Amino acid sequence: MPHPTDSDTGGTTTGTTARTTEGNTEYGRRPFKRSKSHFADRITADGRDGWPVETGRYRLVASRACPWASRAVVSRRLLGLEDAISLAIPDPLQDDRSWRFTLDPDGRDPVLGIRYLSEAYNAREKGYPGGVSVPAVVDVPSGKLVTNDFQQITLDFATEWKALHRPGAPDLYPQRWREEIDVVMAGVYRDVNNGVYRAGFATGQSEYEAAFHDLFRRLDLLSERLSNQRYLVGDTITEADIRLFTTLVRFDPVYHGHFKCNQFKLAEDPVLWAYAKDLYQTPGFGDTVDFHHIKQHYYRVHTGINPTGIVPVGPDLSGWLTPHHREELGGRPFGDGTPPGPVPPGEEVPPSGRPTALLTGS
Repeated sequence: MPHPTDSDTGGTTTGTTARTTEGNTEYGRRPFKRSKSHFADRITADGRDGWPVETGRYRLVASRACPWASRAVVSRRLLGLEDAISLAIPDPLQDDRSWRFTLDPDGRDPVLGIRYLSEAYNAREKGYPGGVSVPAVVDVPSGKLVTNDFQQITLDFATEWKALHRPGAPDLYPQRWREEIDVVMAGVYRDVNNGVYRAGFATGQSEYEAAFHDLFRRLDLLSERLSNQRYLVGDTITEADIRLFTTLVRFDPVYHGHFKCNQFKLAEDPVLWAYAKDLYQTPGFGDTVDFHHIKQHYYRVHTGINPTGIVPVGPDLSGWLTPHHREELGGRPFGDGTPPGPVPPGEEVPPSGRPTALLTGS
């Protein structure tokens, strides 16, 4: 989902208003490269970058189609930051002018008052030439982008925003496990999170096969690791699980076919399938997932890979609600904490995005 003509950020990216309207056709036709986020300011408790943690000051723009952005949505929900940082959900069918707020009345974000996320980027850096990515955190008073650093945003939610966490919020980045979490996340990022894109946007057979083999070798290792422990690190949900989940939940609907990651389906690996279902059925995970947005974005935006724009009807999503039996391995999902409360009004995933019925491409 990053724009392959850019050396851009890690999140889901589109071109800016300065780009031509041919950008989406270039997916799979230009060499794929993912670079560091251009705007890497941090929102911290002490405000050392000029952006202090503050209730109501910031707005998270996060597409439900994007795995990188979805990390931030899951983290925000698990930690109970819904009242502290508001959420904007753009249209999954963005164009080359950037992510657009066509799902909102009058086609404008009701808080920021903008039609395109690129407006917040340009408010921060006039004439910004790079890709416009999500997740993005915007300063509401100034309308300026603060950060699009998809790797750091969730870590800061877990650590710098603690004063605003809900009572009973889990520790998603526990100090005693950080070294191991970092090691696990590095492998997951390289071979799985990024690996599916390296395969899907490959421009040559050898490039594709290298990414393919790295991906499934890592999935085999993860399956082995999870065969006798419920979560990736320790006995509770951590940042590592969030980062793996957002790729796994998209695997059968889009990566298996659209990105040619087809050695096996997620549902064909008993361990990974049960693990993913366990997380999906955990409050804070599945209630943020919109399968309709996911499929619409990948199959209709990546016209260089899928020029017809046809969206597959399958797969059958009902399996996400079936028993997983992972509780037999023990573990405490929220540690000494508690599950998050109900999804806030207005943030519910509509029925079309849930696995209650077979989705259509319409």
